[in-house]
Amino acid sequence: MMVDLTAFQNYYKNVMALAPGVNSGYIPYLNASLGILSVYLVYRTIFPPARPNGQVLNAQQQAKQESQPLVYTKFTPTTLQPFNGVIEERVLMAVKGRVYDVSAGRTFYGPGGPYSNFAGRDASRGLAKGSFDEEMLTPIDMPIDPLDDLNEEEIQALNDWEQHFAGKYLRCGELVEEW
Repeated sequence: MMVDLTAFQNYYKNVMALAPGVNSGYIPYLNASLGILSVYLVYRTIFPPARPNGQVLNAQQQAKQESQPLVYTKFTPTTLQPFNGVIEERVLMAVKGRVYDVSAGRTFYGPGGPYSNFAGRDASRGLAKGSFDEEMLTPIDMPIDPLDDLNEEEIQALNDWEQHFAGKYLRCGELVEEW
Protein backbone atom coordinates (compact mmCIF):
# COMPACT_ATOMS: atom_id res chain seq x y z
CA MET A 1 0.00 0.00 0.00
CA MET A 2 1.50 3.29 -1.07
CA VAL A 3 0.98 6.46 0.89
CA ASP A 4 1.02 9.77 -0.93
CA LEU A 5 3.31 12.05 1.07
CA THR A 6 2.91 15.09 -1.15
CA ALA A 7 0.26 16.59 1.13
CA PHE A 8 2.64 16.35 4.09
CA GLN A 9 5.51 17.77 2.06
CA ASN A 10 3.36 20.69 0.92
CA TYR A 11 2.24 21.32 4.51
CA TYR A 12 5.86 21.33 5.68
CA LYS A 13 6.86 23.79 2.92
CA ASN A 14 3.94 26.09 3.81
CA VAL A 15 4.83 26.06 7.51
CA MET A 16 8.43 26.87 6.72
CA ALA A 17 7.36 29.68 4.37
CA LEU A 18 5.20 31.28 7.09
CA ALA A 19 8.01 31.20 9.64
CA PRO A 20 11.25 31.99 7.81
CA GLY A 21 13.20 32.72 11.01
CA VAL A 22 12.36 29.34 12.63
CA ASN A 23 15.04 26.70 12.49
CA SER A 24 13.53 23.82 10.51
CA GLY A 25 15.27 21.31 12.76
CA TYR A 26 12.70 21.95 15.56
CA ILE A 27 9.57 21.23 13.50
CA PRO A 28 9.80 17.39 13.65
CA TYR A 29 10.23 17.53 17.45
CA LEU A 30 7.24 19.84 17.76
CA ASN A 31 5.13 17.51 15.60
CA ALA A 32 6.25 14.48 17.62
CA SER A 33 5.41 16.24 20.90
CA LEU A 34 1.95 17.19 19.65
CA GLY A 35 1.39 13.62 18.45
CA ILE A 36 2.36 12.17 21.84
CA LEU A 37 0.09 14.67 23.62
CA SER A 38 -2.80 13.71 21.33
CA VAL A 39 -2.30 9.99 22.01
CA TYR A 40 -2.18 10.64 25.77
CA LEU A 41 -5.41 12.68 25.70
CA VAL A 42 -7.23 9.99 23.72
CA TYR A 43 -5.95 7.34 26.16
CA ARG A 44 -7.16 9.35 29.20
CA THR A 45 -10.55 9.85 27.57
CA ILE A 46 -10.98 6.12 27.02
CA PHE A 47 -9.35 5.05 30.33
CA PRO A 48 -9.95 7.79 32.91
CA PRO A 49 -7.88 7.65 36.11
CA ALA A 50 -9.25 6.74 39.53
CA ARG A 51 -10.84 9.52 41.55
CA PRO A 52 -8.50 11.63 43.68
CA ASN A 53 -9.84 10.10 46.91
CA GLY A 54 -8.71 6.67 45.72
CA GLN A 55 -12.14 5.21 45.03
CA VAL A 56 -12.53 3.01 42.01
CA LEU A 57 -14.70 4.34 39.24
CA ASN A 58 -17.60 1.92 39.46
CA ALA A 59 -19.19 -0.66 41.68
CA GLN A 60 -18.25 -3.59 39.44
CA GLN A 61 -14.54 -2.80 39.84
CA GLN A 62 -14.95 -2.47 43.60
CA ALA A 63 -16.78 -5.79 43.86
CA LYS A 64 -13.83 -7.48 42.15
CA GLN A 65 -11.46 -6.02 44.75
CA GLU A 66 -13.54 -6.96 47.80
CA SER A 67 -12.12 -9.77 49.89
CA GLN A 68 -15.47 -11.50 50.30
CA PRO A 69 -17.64 -12.34 47.30
CA LEU A 70 -20.89 -10.45 46.99
CA VAL A 71 -23.80 -12.89 47.16
CA TYR A 72 -27.42 -11.95 46.46
CA THR A 73 -29.14 -12.17 49.85
CA LYS A 74 -32.55 -11.64 51.37
CA PHE A 75 -32.12 -9.13 54.20
CA THR A 76 -34.50 -8.27 57.01
CA PRO A 77 -34.24 -4.86 58.69
CA THR A 78 -32.33 -6.58 61.53
CA THR A 79 -29.84 -8.39 59.28
CA LEU A 80 -29.29 -5.27 57.16
CA GLN A 81 -28.50 -3.00 60.12
CA PRO A 82 -24.88 -4.19 60.71
CA PHE A 83 -23.89 -3.14 57.17
CA ASN A 84 -23.49 0.51 58.16
CA GLY A 85 -19.73 0.76 57.60
CA VAL A 86 -18.97 0.56 61.32
CA ILE A 87 -20.02 -2.93 62.42
CA GLU A 88 -19.44 -4.47 58.98
CA GLU A 89 -17.02 -2.91 56.50
CA ARG A 90 -19.47 -3.04 53.61
CA VAL A 91 -22.06 -0.29 53.40
CA LEU A 92 -25.49 -1.47 52.25
CA MET A 93 -28.79 0.34 52.05
CA ALA A 94 -32.28 -0.47 50.83
CA VAL A 95 -34.40 1.54 48.41
CA LYS A 96 -37.91 0.33 47.55
CA GLY A 97 -37.14 -3.16 48.81
CA ARG A 98 -33.90 -3.51 46.86
CA VAL A 99 -30.59 -3.65 48.73
CA TYR A 100 -27.57 -1.98 47.14
CA ASP A 101 -23.89 -2.20 48.03
CA VAL A 102 -22.99 1.48 48.26
CA SER A 103 -19.47 0.84 49.57
CA ALA A 104 -18.04 2.58 46.49
CA GLY A 105 -19.77 5.74 47.77
CA ARG A 106 -18.47 5.31 51.31
CA THR A 107 -17.69 9.03 51.61
CA PHE A 108 -21.44 9.73 51.18
CA TYR A 109 -23.07 6.72 52.85
CA GLY A 110 -20.39 5.51 55.27
CA PRO A 111 -19.59 6.79 58.75
CA GLY A 112 -19.38 10.59 58.83
CA GLY A 113 -20.95 10.98 55.38
CA PRO A 114 -24.00 13.18 54.74
CA TYR A 115 -26.23 10.12 54.10
CA SER A 116 -24.68 7.93 56.83
CA ASN A 117 -27.97 7.54 58.73
CA PHE A 118 -29.29 5.57 55.73
CA ALA A 119 -26.45 3.01 55.89
CA GLY A 120 -27.71 -0.41 56.93
CA ARG A 121 -31.31 0.77 56.73
CA ASP A 122 -34.28 1.19 54.41
CA ALA A 123 -33.73 4.72 53.09
CA SER A 124 -36.88 4.89 50.95
CA ARG A 125 -38.95 7.35 52.99
CA GLY A 126 -36.05 9.71 53.67
CA LEU A 127 -35.03 9.78 50.00
CA ALA A 128 -38.63 10.31 48.87
CA LYS A 129 -39.11 13.22 51.25
CA GLY A 130 -35.60 14.64 50.82
CA SER A 131 -34.95 14.41 54.54
CA PHE A 132 -32.00 12.96 56.43
CA ASP A 133 -33.79 13.13 59.79
CA GLU A 134 -33.74 10.05 61.98
CA GLU A 135 -37.55 10.04 62.23
CA MET A 136 -37.70 9.31 58.48
CA LEU A 137 -36.27 5.84 59.20
CA THR A 138 -38.58 3.03 60.23
CA PRO A 139 -37.43 1.50 63.52
CA ILE A 140 -35.68 -1.85 63.06
CA ASP A 141 -38.26 -3.73 65.13
CA MET A 142 -41.21 -2.41 63.09
CA PRO A 143 -42.61 -3.77 59.78
CA ILE A 144 -41.12 -2.43 56.55
CA ASP A 145 -42.62 0.94 55.61
CA PRO A 146 -45.22 0.40 52.81
CA LEU A 147 -44.84 4.07 51.72
CA ASP A 148 -48.59 4.28 51.05
CA ASP A 149 -48.87 7.91 52.12
CA LEU A 150 -46.36 9.39 49.64
CA ASN A 151 -47.69 11.97 47.18
CA GLU A 152 -46.88 11.96 43.43
CA GLU A 153 -43.89 14.27 43.80
CA GLU A 154 -42.38 12.11 46.55
CA ILE A 155 -42.98 8.93 44.54
CA GLN A 156 -41.21 10.51 41.56
CA ALA A 157 -38.28 11.57 43.76
CA LEU A 158 -38.03 8.03 45.15
CA ASN A 159 -38.14 6.54 41.64
CA ASP A 160 -35.35 8.91 40.58
CA TRP A 161 -33.23 7.82 43.55
CA GLU A 162 -33.90 4.18 42.74
CA GLN A 163 -32.71 4.73 39.16
CA HIS A 164 -29.61 6.45 40.52
CA PHE A 165 -28.74 3.50 42.76
CA ALA A 166 -29.56 0.91 40.09
CA GLY A 167 -27.27 2.67 37.61
CA LYS A 168 -24.37 3.28 39.97
CA TYR A 169 -24.25 0.47 42.54
CA LEU A 170 -24.52 -3.29 42.61
CA ARG A 171 -27.83 -4.70 43.74
CA CYS A 172 -26.93 -7.35 46.27
CA GLY A 173 -30.27 -8.39 47.71
CA GLU A 174 -33.78 -7.55 48.69
CA LEU A 175 -35.39 -6.35 51.90
CA VAL A 176 -38.01 -8.70 53.32
CA GLU A 177 -40.07 -8.79 56.49
CA GLU A 178 -38.85 -10.59 59.58
CA TRP A 179 -40.12 -14.17 59.67
